[in-house]
Amino acid sequence: MELDLDSDLFLPSSQPESMLEFVNSKGQPATRSTTGGWTSAFFIVGIEVAEKFAIYGISANLITYLTGPLGEGTATAASQLNTWSGVTTMLPLLGAFIADSWLGRYRTVVYASLLYVLGLGMLTVSSIIPSPSNRHSSFQKPLFFFSLYFLAFAQGGHKPCVQAFGADQFDQNDLQERLSKNSFFNWWYFSICVSFSVAVVTMSYVQDNISWGLGFGIPCGIMVLGLILFLLGTRTYRYFVLEKENPFIRVRRSFVALARSWKSKGSCLVRETGDVNRLPDEDNTEPSAEEAKGLLRLFPIWATCVIYGVVFAQSSTLFTKQASTLDRRIGKNFQVPPAALQVFSSIAIICFIPVYDKLLVPLTRKFTGIPSGITMLQRIGTGMVLSLLAVVVAALVEIKRLNTAKEYGLVDKPKAPIPMSVWWMVPQYALFGMADVFTIVGLQEFFYDQVPDALHSLGLAFCPSVLGVGSFTSSFLISVIDKISSKNGKSWFSNNLNQAHLDYFYWFLAGLTGFEIVLFLYFSKIYVYRKKLCTYADV
Repeated sequence: MELDLDSDLFLPSSQPESMLEFVNSKGQPATRSTTGGWTSAFFIVGIEVAEKFAIYGISANLITYLTGPLGEGTATAASQLNTWSGVTTMLPLLGAFIADSWLGRYRTVVYASLLYVLGLGMLTVSSIIPSPSNRHSSFQKPLFFFSLYFLAFAQGGHKPCVQAFGADQFDQNDLQERLSKNSFFNWWYFSICVSFSVAVVTMSYVQDNISWGLGFGIPCGIMVLGLILFLLGTRTYRYFVLEKENPFIRVRRSFVALARSWKSKGSCLVRETGDVNRLPDEDNTEPSAEEAKGLLRLFPIWATCVIYGVVFAQSSTLFTKQASTLDRRIGKNFQVPPAALQVFSSIAIICFIPVYDKLLVPLTRKFTGIPSGITMLQRIGTGMVLSLLAVVVAALVEIKRLNTAKEYGLVDKPKAPIPMSVWWMVPQYALFGMADVFTIVGLQEFFYDQVPDALHSLGLAFCPSVLGVGSFTSSFLISVIDKISSKNGKSWFSNNLNQAHLDYFYWFLAGLTGFEIVLFLYFSKIYVYRKKLCTYADV
């Protein structure tokens, strides 16, 4: 029997999670010796590396493209990018729904990758359309934004499914493979950051010094190679067998059951611990409300991470504009592209993940007995504290930049480089990188683990949705603050950054982050994990 790409075989929803829920490419029960594991993960990581090279090779320097060739203002460009980033990171919720309900993860990754290649091709064409008299052609800008949002749809299918598909290659009922799955999330992010570093350094240089057409065309070619590599691993993969009942329909029924239980006055019994039992008169055919309760318990954690997404959005927008005003010379003839500074976040991640995985995890494991060393929520909270430090450092560096501009009489000369080394900005990028190792990877592992087993793609879509809502919030805050501060003639986001006050905005974000941490600590303390945290004492 041939498997039709993980969407034609079904198991009852009551089937316990085991290797029986996975089949190989021929539709036969998957075995640990012949499918999955790190061998399969290699091919899946390969397409993710290619996809991240493509998207970061474009997005990391878009603020320069918008304020340069397309002639947008700083506040407008930042708002446009935040909006696009928000859409990009919210659409994975739709992609996850399609994958978990109909297509399956493998097919969704393949189709999304094909859309990626098409979108990158259109973006390349938009950048090489000749503009008469050095003005933007009436067709160039609409095609550019259409291509950009076309890529957002492609990423919506790719982002949640490829990582979930990679995690599916490890059986969480086997202790050794469960440990490998914990490491998989760390090394997954490590690989992404290596790709990011190479993409930002090479593509920003090509875009700034050679041509935007070549700078957009190379990522398109890399994405084609990534898709070919992914397809080569088809016979090695484990495919999750979709349940006969659509999992989203089952979850909807669960929410209906929960609503009925709330409406039934006095029909719920409360245990001494505060847990709510099922309705006493509920028969076995009534859908349980447990899945609905489990998903609702995730919301406070999700909501208290949104400000982290707001802070995260600044590293590719306002930070880049800051860097463009500083002394970026290396030697006599070379200047560091402003967007290339983002590589220091990746370098911090690349250096810190091995330390975390090979040193900190084993060390903390001795004290906690938890295979992952610390709980997922502890990991997320640690990253939030580091993000607070990062934005405080960013504010202090911006104060020094403004003072240096005043000292050298450059307040009214926005195009003149400020005699302050661009390396002053490295610490804030590095702190962001370390924060990501804790918060982003922690969120990925947390949402994958805490949703129902059939909704792992949806779980991983929750993580980018945090960043998506954060980007929308950042766009909203920048627009509102720009309008309010412009009334006094001193916009915080003036096109002349020497007259702007990004430092005020960073202090504002620091205050929001502090408030976020307090709320997160409260909700983390009362959160009850869906699955009991495994310790070595349990084995």
